Amino acid sequence: MVLIAQSVGAIFGLLAVIFGAFGAHALKKSFSEEQLKSFETGVKYQMYHAIVLIMLGFNFNLDTPPQKYMVYFFVIGTFLFSFSIYGLTLSASKEKKWKFLGPITPLGGLLLVMGWSLLLYQFIGRYF
Repeated sequence: MVLIAQSVGAIFGLLAVIFGAFGAHALKKSFSEEQLKSFETGVKYQMYHAIVLIMLGFNFNLDTPPQKYMVYFFVIGTFLFSFSIYGLTLSASKEKKWKFLGPITPLGGLLLVMGWSLLLYQFIGRYF
């Protein structure tokens, strides 16, 4: 599980840099200011959680069920949250907004909250 967390974290980080550069240069011309801010939010959250996944691999064995679920929540939540934002902003810029992605973003956010809750649980569990 450690290898999975760190590998996915590295992939998310790599893609966040690529998407960030793509957004800053190529999309600036075709995106509205609001779309660009939304796209940047997706990139930021993706990078934050890439770093979290890498650090989890260094600090936990990731062998207990709560630790495994924490990784799953961060991976799936990041994918749903950030990539749905990318899809929404790209499709809106082409005036063919993929509305079916709208409910996916908060679902991804909920999974991220659950991942952070399990991380808090891990920290509290060390002291009680």
